[in-house]
Amino acid sequence: MAAILPANNFESGRPAELVQPKSLPPARRRVAPWADTVFSLLAHGAAWLTLALLAGIIVSLIIGAAPAIKEFGLAFLWTTEWDPVQEKFGGLVMIYGTLMTSFIALLIAVPVSFGIALFLTELSPSWLKRPLGVAVELLAAVPSIVYGMWGLMVFGPILATYVQQPLQSLLNGVPVLGGLVSGPPVGIGILSAGIILAIMIIPFIASVMRDVFEVTPPMLKESAYGLGATTWEVVANVVLPYTKTGVMGGIMLGLGRALGETMAVTFVIGNMNQLNSLSVFEAANSITSALANEFAEASEGLHQASLIYLGLVLFFITFVVLACSKVLLSQLKKSEGTRS
Repeated sequence: MAAILPANNFESGRPAELVQPKSLPPARRRVAPWADTVFSLLAHGAAWLTLALLAGIIVSLIIGAAPAIKEFGLAFLWTTEWDPVQEKFGGLVMIYGTLMTSFIALLIAVPVSFGIALFLTELSPSWLKRPLGVAVELLAAVPSIVYGMWGLMVFGPILATYVQQPLQSLLNGVPVLGGLVSGPPVGIGILSAGIILAIMIIPFIASVMRDVFEVTPPMLKESAYGLGATTWEVVANVVLPYTKTGVMGGIMLGLGRALGETMAVTFVIGNMNQLNSLSVFEAANSITSALANEFAEASEGLHQASLIYLGLVLFFITFVVLACSKVLLSQLKKSEGTRS
């Protein structure tokens, strides 16, 4: 750097004294340079361990289900017969029960969760926001077996008395709608399991939606309110477009929770391996409840292999759901900013 010449030295005629700039602070020395290498190895090891565990689960399921795959092939997926005595197995009833209960759960839980998140972020008074948010999150801490017992002992009779019986009386003889509400009025079946699952996944979806709604920049919402937009217009035109990726992630999290739930569904779905009709009040079975009820007592051979085959099918369903959610989220990210 060039030296600085003081002006008073020129005036006195004395040789100018070079004024050196202050020296910069010494560079920080790296302490333990091997720490970065160890951290990188640990991080890579954790990632590869996760992939190895996933591969191990897949391989073990395939090996365990190999006798059933060899015996029934892909026909296992659309066969309804499940007879351990004659060793004839088909998984359509369990697959249908799993998908139908999860669909009903999402159909109920998504609008309710959206309403909860909207109220907590936009409409709730400050004194109510925290207690209500904690109460919603506490629902996730209730054990699933408690939900199942409550559904069997309390919710099932209420559903049968005040919903199923009036609907059957109202829609008796109607060609399509009458079949959807047929069945013994006991409050146990696909609809009951779907409603219980909806109650269980509401805290997960609502919490994620609330968190992503809160990260919307206040300036965007205040600008919309300043232009005269209503609360719904602000949510529909500002909040949702800004947070759609997080909202879809929360919905997929709830769907994954519904697909894998075991004990609550086992209590209220009826555990019947027959598909007599497409009524939502008909007792049915799911993959998880079939595994919970039969795996401990299943004999070695086709029965046990068929149950493992069901587990492999559930793994594949979950994988497809997660893959589709990743593709959907990537498409949503690509489309961000395309609309002015």
